[in-house]
Amino acid sequence: MEVNKKILVTGGTGFLGSYLLRYLVKKGYNNIFSIRRVTSNMDLVKSIEDKIQWVECDILDVKGLEKVMEGVKQVYHSAAMVSFETKHQKKMHLVNIQGTANVVNLALENNIEKLVHVSSIAALGRRKRLKEINENTKWEKSNFNSEYAKSKYLSEQEVWRGMAEGLRACVINPAIILGAGFWEEGSASFFSKIKKGNKFYGVGGTGFVDVRDVSRLMIEMMESDLVGEKVIANGKNISYRKVFEMIADSVKTERPNIALNSILGALAWRLEWLRSKVMGSSALVTKETVENSFRTWIYENKKSIEMLNFKYTPIEKTIEETGELFLRTLQEDKKPTYLPLN
Repeated sequence: MEVNKKILVTGGTGFLGSYLLRYLVKKGYNNIFSIRRVTSNMDLVKSIEDKIQWVECDILDVKGLEKVMEGVKQVYHSAAMVSFETKHQKKMHLVNIQGTANVVNLALENNIEKLVHVSSIAALGRRKRLKEINENTKWEKSNFNSEYAKSKYLSEQEVWRGMAEGLRACVINPAIILGAGFWEEGSASFFSKIKKGNKFYGVGGTGFVDVRDVSRLMIEMMESDLVGEKVIANGKNISYRKVFEMIADSVKTERPNIALNSILGALAWRLEWLRSKVMGSSALVTKETVENSFRTWIYENKKSIEMLNFKYTPIEKTIEETGELFLRTLQEDKKPTYLPLN
């Protein structure tokens, strides 16, 4: 392990990227670069901010990327946009697809050693009568695929295109990532919403994984001989009801007890759309998220366990630890925070 080789992390100030950076620092890597925007929130990386070399640009800034990519040996590409709102679709496709193409093209030009690309289980595709999904599941056009899923599938294709041109790379497809972070964003917002009194739960289910596990698995994939492979990162397949009940218990509040049906779901996303328009904010519930909550998808994790001998953190433990941190930060206006590294 050459700890002084130049490493580039995209998305380092975000939820997953911040954990990845802390693990890299913990392992002794000392030549880590990460890009950030002028407006990036640095709260999740304050403890290691001085151990990272920050460059102000983003993945759509080709000139900025060209400069920072010089001499880079390894790239962790975790920057992406996640949205289920119609108004964000164009930008999301641009960031996720063209941004990934930029990273891949410059990785090829600079002949890097290896790239680990963060995709999503959504990029594996979903369709009617599909029972279990693994790394070999073929993508098919389907109404069950969200615009986010399409953008991640197409961004992943840019990586496979790069591999066909000689890039050494592998892809990780995380399930829904759980853990402490920005309490009003992403999956961490589940804790805020349930504490505020959310009574509804989806009748479906999907895979969930600890954010620390995804970070550790990314590093193991980078340090291994794994090339030209995709790996699902999934700690456990669980129903939304069970997850919401565990979250409610962890933040010491009543469990959600009303199952969403098509009528309640349609009303919920329409009311949320109206609220977001009036308030000028992002919708917390959309048509796509409601529709997905009715469905159950089962994701395998055999490849990560068998090929990399990986051991997952029990999701129950992840939720319990995250809930405890959330309650602690309530006295600090829900200040962003992170789970201790394991």
